[in-house]
Amino acid sequence: MTEVTITHEGNETSGKYTAEVAGAEETGKLTWKARGNVRIADHTVVPPAIGGRGVAARLVEALIADARNQGFKIDPQCSYVAAKFKRNPDWADLLA
Repeated sequence: MTEVTITHEGNETSGKYTAEVAGAEETGKLTWKARGNVRIADHTVVPPAIGGRGVAARLVEALIADARNQGFKIDPQCSYVAAKFKRNPDWADLLA
């Protein structure tokens, strides 16, 4: 399995999750904006050089884990994040 490291940086208004793949120069990211206790997941991008390794899924899983741990809801405006919510009905309680 490909080694992927996910980091998160953000503040009260916005942030991003970044995925670094071992041995690759390019990174993937998932960006969000805050609206009260809701994080609007607005964009997920994984460059072709690191695509096909589950990087985008790992980014969304990090967002989901933080939502569970920190108690916020998610508005999946990014089409990829919305598709992951449809495939994971056990995440429904996190939808804004």
